[in-house]
Amino acid sequence: MSPVKRQRLMLVGLLVLGVSAAAALMFQAFQQNMMFFFSTSEVAEGLAPVDRDFRVGGVVVEQSVVRASDSLKVVFDITDMKTPIQVEYHGILPDLFREGQGIVAKGQLNAEGVFVASEVLAKHDENYMPPEVAATLHTPPAAAY
Repeated sequence: MSPVKRQRLMLVGLLVLGVSAAAALMFQAFQQNMMFFFSTSEVAEGLAPVDRDFRVGGVVVEQSVVRASDSLKVVFDITDMKTPIQVEYHGILPDLFREGQGIVAKGQLNAEGVFVASEVLAKHDENYMPPEVAATLHTPPAAAY
């Protein structure tokens, strides 16, 4: 093999090695940042991972919200209308959070099987309109100059 061919082969080998390393790093980063979504029935059946974050969604069960008197801890149940699970959250809940409302929570299952949320997102229905926009729709238009 001539020295020129050997050098080209070495360059091609280094290029393939570099692309492979970049692809492996991208795949690893993608897997770490991937967030799965499970229903409450799937969580109750044990299909959700135990050692990593995931999202769970459902409707907050009526009269299940219990707030701690000395902290921001809130415990409530959510359901997909089949199986409820218990969610524990420390923090300020979104303004749209209420019983009977749909939410999506991000967190992990603890050893007792309780979903410990690190983030709670409240969903609103398709008829929701911000109060400021609703107020502008109900006020008469300003008089022309």
